[in-house]
Amino acid sequence: MPEQPYDVITMGRIGVDLYPLRTGVPLARVDTFGKFLGGSPSNVAVAAARLGRRTAVVTRTGADPFGDYLREQLREFGVDDRWVTPVAAYPTPVTFCELFPPDDFPLYFYRQPKAPDLEIHARELDLDAIRAARVFWMTGTGLCAEPSRTATLAALRARDRTGITVFDLDWRPMFWPADDGNGGSGPSPSARYREALAYATVAVGNLDECEVATGEREPYAAARALIEAGVELAVVKQGPAGVLAVHRDGTSADVPPLPVEVVNGLGAGDAFGGALCHGLLAGWDIARIMRYANAAGAIVAARLACSSAMPFPHEVEAALTASPAIVGKGAVTATGERT
Repeated sequence: MPEQPYDVITMGRIGVDLYPLRTGVPLARVDTFGKFLGGSPSNVAVAAARLGRRTAVVTRTGADPFGDYLREQLREFGVDDRWVTPVAAYPTPVTFCELFPPDDFPLYFYRQPKAPDLEIHARELDLDAIRAARVFWMTGTGLCAEPSRTATLAALRARDRTGITVFDLDWRPMFWPADDGNGGSGPSPSARYREALAYATVAVGNLDECEVATGEREPYAAARALIEAGVELAVVKQGPAGVLAVHRDGTSADVPPLPVEVVNGLGAGDAFGGALCHGLLAGWDIARIMRYANAAGAIVAARLACSSAMPFPHEVEAALTASPAIVGKGAVTATGERT
């Protein structure tokens, strides 16, 4: 019997997150860390798996113990790791953060000389599986360097706008080289984003990311620009103002955040992403999807970790039921930084 298509395949970053086990302490004085699976697309796959979806991730690690750890973690979370392969030349990335709730979470990326997840080659992709997936999720970081850029675009072209193709705008300026990687001046990040948007059906990003992709920062203008670039659904995360979703058919939802006492806002966006995939697959209306995704993000923002903090369905439903009574120090949707 042929294998059933995946509900969600994500593609892009993976790494080890090392988080202080105490908040409010500068990194120079931290002496105890927790070790977690990280990387936004990998976390999105975990989040969708927690909600009952069959998921896989396309990425690469170093050929080292940290790479072994990440593959073990993916399997424990129920994410298929068949397309997670080692790269001998580069170490598995490590990311440190500082935790100063409710809204300051500096990140320190160790991805030099190059991250293995940027060594994804088009020739190695299972394009049949990517084409068949009900949701394919890719990120802006995947466009920042070769061969990942060509592989990401190959995956998008193979899908040819079938099913749900999500472009997580995921703007990380520190990952983008000053040139095109071949010693000369190449297209700008905005041009790379526009190329990918032509193949996406959903775009998700905060105001900074939308501005890079479209030149627009006002939420409704940014949503309209994303739709003009080719997507069917534009999701604009507005921090304390909540989240705006606009569909090409004219329907929209402007949903406020759930108040929550923030512990670590870094995984909120990934929880939002997994819940967004879940709601789209369930065929819910836009407002319901945004409320559900907001709740998932708020739950993770109130916890220390990212991947292991992703909520189960009963937790999201409980948060939605209790939300009018929640009193906290900060209002969080999914606009927290993502590792």
